[in-house]
Amino acid sequence: MTAYKIMIIEDDPLIRSELRAMLCGNGYDTSVVSDFGMTIEDVKREAPQLILLDIKLPGENGFSLCSKIRTFSNAPIVFVTSCSTDMDELNSIMLGGDAYITKPYNTAILLAKIASLLKRAYPADGQEIIVYQGTSLHLESSRLEFDGHQIELTKNEFKILYYLYKNAGKICLRSDLIDFLWDNQLYVDDNALSVNINRIRDKLSAVGLHDFINTKHRQGYYI
Repeated sequence: MTAYKIMIIEDDPLIRSELRAMLCGNGYDTSVVSDFGMTIEDVKREAPQLILLDIKLPGENGFSLCSKIRTFSNAPIVFVTSCSTDMDELNSIMLGGDAYITKPYNTAILLAKIASLLKRAYPADGQEIIVYQGTSLHLESSRLEFDGHQIELTKNEFKILYYLYKNAGKICLRSDLIDFLWDNQLYVDDNALSVNINRIRDKLSAVGLHDFINTKHRQGYYI
């Protein structure tokens, strides 16, 4: 099995070296950013499966980088930073971050978080495509196929559909979906789930797939 590739975007040489040694020692393939003026280009070229991202960086900060990365990559992003305010954590969630860990970090907790995010992002069930009612959900490319049409999905749209597909025919509670999407619910508006569901429905309707996601009033959704 090929090792997961993790990119470290950290300007402190000591911390960068420590993170790389820790990851390599646990079987991960790692890369680091050394030219912070070329960070986005490096991410596109390396195509990492998870990113460790600091906030305070030379030039462009981590929040800005996260926002740009989300325009072309669904890889989990873990903020590892000395910034510890509630607003910093809120910004990380709103911009597409998947986890927020403050320095000095606990190595065991960081490794557990990485493993958990990789497991969620790349389901290890040996199945690359899930077929249901004439649709095909492609796990590696985060897209849905129906009647010759291909629908590109954002990270959260894909995760919602993956959860619904894995529980096809069952009602998926809103609270369970939120738990699956966001590790930390503290700053997550319940409306965020509804917004994502509506966006998915709009994309499905545009290719003629109507009423695919059903709502169970005050409970959740099912397909």
